[in-house]
Amino acid sequence: MTDNVVEDNSRRRFLVAATSVVGAVGAGFVAVPFLTSFSPSAKAQAAGAPIEVDISKIKEGQRLTVEWRGKPIWIVKRSEQNLQELSSLNNKLRDPHSEVISQQPDYAKNAGRSIKPEYLVLIGICTHLGCSPSYVEADNPAGNDIDPDWKGGFFCPCHGSKFDLAGRVYQSVPAPTNLVVPPYTYLSDTRLLIGATA
Repeated sequence: MTDNVVEDNSRRRFLVAATSVVGAVGAGFVAVPFLTSFSPSAKAQAAGAPIEVDISKIKEGQRLTVEWRGKPIWIVKRSEQNLQELSSLNNKLRDPHSEVISQQPDYAKNAGRSIKPEYLVLIGICTHLGCSPSYVEADNPAGNDIDPDWKGGFFCPCHGSKFDLAGRVYQSVPAPTNLVVPPYTYLSDTRLLIGATA
C-alpha cells in the first residue's frame, strides 16, 4: 500500500508539471500575437522613418520635393542674391526673426532658417488651413501680381498667404506663422537626412 501511495504521488507530480508546462507554452502562443499587435507595422514604421535625400543635382533657384510622413518636403537651393535680399524684407514680415519656437529647430533660428545658408528645407504646407503653396521664383512674371517687390518665395493660392525664400510669412495674410522647418541633418555635402538630427 505504501508503494501505491508513493507511485500515485510521483504520477501526480508528473501530471501537474506536464500540465503546467503545456499551459505555459499555450499562454505564450496566445500572448505573442497579442503583444506584437501593440508594435507599429512595417508600413507605419517606414512612414515615420527618416529619409535620405540626394541634393547634388539641385541648381540655384530650383526646388526639389520629397515626401516624409505623408507631407511634402521642399528643398530649395538659394543664390547669394536671394540670401542678401532676405533682410530687406524684414519690415514686411510677421515673424522676421523666427520667434515662434515651434516653427523650426534651434539650429534653423537664423536669417536663412537653415543649417547651410544656400539650402532651405521646409514642410510644404501652409500654416493657415493646410494647402500647399506654389513656389514662385523672383523672375517669374506671376510674382508681380503677388507683390510689386517680389523677391521669390511661396504663394498659397487657397487664401493668398505668401512667404519669402526663408519660409517666413508676410504681414496681412491669413497664415498666422512661418512655414515649418522639419528636423534634418547633413550626412555629407550632398546628402540630407530628413526626420532626424545629428
